[in-house]
Amino acid sequence: MALSDQLSDLAAKAKQVEDSVAAAKHKSEAELEADVKSARESSQAQADALHKKAEEVKGRISAWWYNVQRSWREHVVAIRQGIDERRAEHDLKAAQRAAVRADEDASFAIDFADSAIEEARYAVLHAELVQRHADELAKAKA
Repeated sequence: MALSDQLSDLAAKAKQVEDSVAAAKHKSEAELEADVKSARESSQAQADALHKKAEEVKGRISAWWYNVQRSWREHVVAIRQGIDERRAEHDLKAAQRAAVRADEDASFAIDFADSAIEEARYAVLHAELVQRHADELAKAKA
């Protein structure tokens, strides 16, 4: 798949997420719990797929990107454990702190995703520039 197509798919997915989150405000608690469960499973599947892909292309991607993926996988595990531990809290003040923390975590996750999109833009443009340079070198040798 072309890099531009991958970016288009990413934009479409971001819009789907935005619409899903907006609709969540009008759902019952049971529906929201089901959506949370589904999102968690989908997120885990995506993290697993990213790990599998990184293993498949190890040596063809930079060590830096491989390490970012590994770090992300460890982050997902730690976040899930923290969420599970906080879910067990029944004290009102603890629940309020957990709600504030969850909101801040979500905000930071959006900031992280925004940064990742900018990094993807840079990587795609850099790949295009490097390909052009390689093409010019090939023409010069011909």
